[in-house]
Amino acid sequence: MRLGMLWFGLAALALAGFLIYLLSPILTPFLVAALLAYLGDPLADRLEAWRLPRTLAVIVVFVVMGLILLGSVLLLLPLLEGQVAALIQALPGYLAWLNAHVLPWLQSRLGIDPRYLDLNSMAHLLSQHWQQAGGFAAHLADTLSRSGLVLFGWLANLVLIPIVTFYLLRDWDRLVAYIGELLPTRVQSSAVALAREADEVLGAFLRGQLSVMLALGVVYAVGLWLIGLKLGILIGVIAGVVSFVPYLGFTLGIVAAVAAMFFQTHELLALWPVLVVFGVGQVLESAVFTPLLVGDRIGLHPVSVIFAVLAGGQLFGFIGVLLALPVAAVLAVFLRHLHRRYRGSAFYREHDEDV
Repeated sequence: MRLGMLWFGLAALALAGFLIYLLSPILTPFLVAALLAYLGDPLADRLEAWRLPRTLAVIVVFVVMGLILLGSVLLLLPLLEGQVAALIQALPGYLAWLNAHVLPWLQSRLGIDPRYLDLNSMAHLLSQHWQQAGGFAAHLADTLSRSGLVLFGWLANLVLIPIVTFYLLRDWDRLVAYIGELLPTRVQSSAVALAREADEVLGAFLRGQLSVMLALGVVYAVGLWLIGLKLGILIGVIAGVVSFVPYLGFTLGIVAAVAAMFFQTHELLALWPVLVVFGVGQVLESAVFTPLLVGDRIGLHPVSVIFAVLAGGQLFGFIGVLLALPVAAVLAVFLRHLHRRYRGSAFYREHDEDV
């Protein structure tokens, strides 16, 4: 019986993976909405405990989340657009400097054919393309306007995400209870305990990691801006966003910031403030942000996080990247449960006694 249930579970898992693969082009708004609903459900439950009707509590949470998102977009979009414009305009100069100073050194030391390292044409193409586009927003609008299908897809996602988020948030507790009722009675207690542990781990990971990403993005962006790096805000925001993969945000950010500062000043001594900014960020992440905001309840090794993100992206594309870390966090709970069951099994005790 247990073997049959195991095979049934494996078949259901394989079928779910196959369906995610087939439906991945349309799943993005639903996954984003589910993530927002999951993050907002604890606040809605708290407001409901304060005698607010569920629908009114959801409306309050929905408005708060919308205001936070809208404020972030209105604050960051102009800054990032200006930073991207400055980067595109500065790239021809960077490429010209490389072509004049670095490439001759590489040709003389490594014997590389200069035809393969000519960056002047690339600089000209970049400059011409940016002038024709007229800026980041204009280029984006021009690209979207060429394809009515792409524009329709963007608009559909923008409309679907808040609608689906509202209904999922309103009925979240009811959906969870309905799924619990589908479980066989003999496994309900174990399943509820596992689900509770998985919810604790997943909630701590999502809310904590998002807070760490935000904090690191602020630290990096403000620090790089204070030391005078023209692209500091853009690099800091990107480093904070990709910091959900261990050391990726730090590595990508410090490489980009060092390169940008060197191109900006052409002085090696100017790189020390960049190293200080990222050093302070790493110390704050390991000593303050992660222990305070995430804690030690996740149990995901950095190697497993990197593998999960790469595997999710390889199997399911962008949808796989979105699902990788939440699925890995839940799987870690089940693996720990299986490990405890194995350590308490008669097979393990008999093997331990024989040794």
